[in-house]
Amino acid sequence: MITVQNVGLRYGDRKLFEEVNIKFTPGNCYGLIGANGAGKSTFIKILSGEIEPQQGEVHMNPGERLAVLKQNHFEYEEHEVLKCVIMGHARLYEVMQEKDAIYMKEDFSDEDGIKAAELEGEFAEMNGWEAESEAAILLKGLGIGEDLHYKKMADLTGGDKVKVLLAQTLFGKPDVLLLDEPTNHLDIKAIQWLEEFLINFENTVIVVSHDRHFLNKVCTHIADLDFGKIQIYVGNYDFWYESSQLALRMAQDQNKKKEEKIKELQNFIARFSANASKSKQATSRKKSLEKISLDDIKPSSRRYPYVHFAPEREIGNDLLRVEGLSKTIDGVKVLDNVSFTMSKDDKIALVGTNEVAKSTLFKILMGEMEADSGTYKWGLTTSQAYFPKDNSKYFEGCDLNLVDWLRQFSPNDQTESFLRGFLGRMLFSGEEVMKKASVLSGGEKVRCMLSKMMLSGANVLLLDEPTNHLDLESITAVNNGLINYKGSMIFTSHDHQFIQTIANRIIDITSEGTIVDKLMTYDEYLEAANASA
Repeated sequence: MITVQNVGLRYGDRKLFEEVNIKFTPGNCYGLIGANGAGKSTFIKILSGEIEPQQGEVHMNPGERLAVLKQNHFEYEEHEVLKCVIMGHARLYEVMQEKDAIYMKEDFSDEDGIKAAELEGEFAEMNGWEAESEAAILLKGLGIGEDLHYKKMADLTGGDKVKVLLAQTLFGKPDVLLLDEPTNHLDIKAIQWLEEFLINFENTVIVVSHDRHFLNKVCTHIADLDFGKIQIYVGNYDFWYESSQLALRMAQDQNKKKEEKIKELQNFIARFSANASKSKQATSRKKSLEKISLDDIKPSSRRYPYVHFAPEREIGNDLLRVEGLSKTIDGVKVLDNVSFTMSKDDKIALVGTNEVAKSTLFKILMGEMEADSGTYKWGLTTSQAYFPKDNSKYFEGCDLNLVDWLRQFSPNDQTESFLRGFLGRMLFSGEEVMKKASVLSGGEKVRCMLSKMMLSGANVLLLDEPTNHLDLESITAVNNGLINYKGSMIFTSHDHQFIQTIANRIIDITSEGTIVDKLMTYDEYLEAANASA
């Protein structure tokens, strides 16, 4: 258990936290959410002791162990992978080192024998004899094969190093787990394994993530950082989001009778009560949800973009025909004789581990790259809007303000107020639209690109990782906008919920460059793939 008492922190005139009082209890997984810059990662550092709050205290029960996901992927370069995992339990690893040092002595004394016996006792109490097998199980679950267990960390790829550091954090059954973006750089199988691990984890977990599906799967509670306070809500992310939107509607419409609001709340809670991510938590969580009153739910201060893609022209049946496309990049064949036909109302998700292959297909279809062989043809009634993974060429060295930047992509010479309207939908208001395009953050550039696409009126969208750099609010808005889009699209994303709620067709580009094309949802595709594995 970890207790936060009256914690406050300021940076200059900016207040991050004020009088935060929370108790994080065993058996629960808390999703820490908040707008970009609200201080989520800072709060994790306060809990870990890396940062001292200016007021208040953080307490843990004596003898309990806290584990934090490390972000420095080069910290353990000279260590063996298996030993790096065991180092997650600092005292256990220290005892192992001390034992080995004593047994290596040539002049082994009686005192050494007594010390070794003490260490062996402590080693056994910490389940040390199972350490290597537990570490190996964690590594295997995350996709690190036995052939890598005795290699040095320096020999691993960046993605594999991330998995080893995650295994290090999970090792030894810590009493409190602090995980800041644990799914970053993980493949779908590793994420699924981590979800199951955390669902079955019996101690306390506090996690920051932009992956809504992950938060929905593992979280029993949401810790919402807003107004400089942290409010705990029972339920997963979807429950928090829906309840905050319900509270906002209630606050905006004070003329409704309270009885009607209560009925709406009761119906809402009944719908979510059965959706428990941890079966053993289901009963208590259901009871907690049923006790929620109108006063318990507060509107959020967050602002959500308004994402609405409106095709100017109805699309015909002839959309896109791809025949025999092949492409080799840097000596590797990333596309090998790819053929498919796109139909009206198709919302195709490109999946697979080869990121280069997916981006290459987009570039070929948009005429930015030539295939080595094969052809593609867009239908006469189609118009395309493209969101590239790398948007730097649209912004680097650009001295235009955002209004003039967007004007470049307007089919007609639109008025400033018209263009401001599109920028306003993406939360650029007032003097913000006078910023130079060259100084925007990653998330601001993405929102500008989405404004550009909305302005186009295209009836086919091609989106290569559109949720990168976005916060949860913007991801949710883009997700909802694409669900409601009346045209067709091809897109890629690492966001499970994004793919599941939008796509009706999955094209998996294999490591050999061929494709598996299935008319089904993402969950159906994963279930079929897992069944055949």
